Amino acid sequence: MSSNGVRLRVILDTTFLLPTLGIDVGKVATKTLKRLGELDTQIFYSQFSILESLWIAARSIKSPKFDLGRFEQGMRSITEGERYERIDENSDVFNRALGFYKSGHVDMIDNILYANSTTFGTRFLTVDTNLRDFISENELEMTLISPEELVANP
Repeated sequence: MSSNGVRLRVILDTTFLLPTLGIDVGKVATKTLKRLGELDTQIFYSQFSILESLWIAARSIKSPKFDLGRFEQGMRSITEGERYERIDENSDVFNRALGFYKSGHVDMIDNILYANSTTFGTRFLTVDTNLRDFISENELEMTLISPEELVANP
């Protein structure tokens, strides 16, 4: 439970799925995932983050550092395991995401993930400062949570 007694519900930005897939994105993501494991947290992922992860893997697949077996095992863990839950986007999510695009935020994956968080009442764990600035400038609901906030305010 979080400090206020309510279970933290978090949708992960793609960055936070990549370590499970064997793709190194730095210590912040790894430490944050460890912290999520220590908290009573319901963790969600989007099928669009899976798509984005596949794009990243496709760019890396010929690198000697890329471990296909670990990627496949991680994908099974995310999509078939019990730790992560897939969020089921609906038309409202997609319409909101398009509205964010029209308002000036051009990253559609981030728009979908943010729209998920506002539609389904979750926090959106991300390090994306451009999205945070966009939300603030447009006076939208701030559902974003950073790794630093997760540690400071569980």
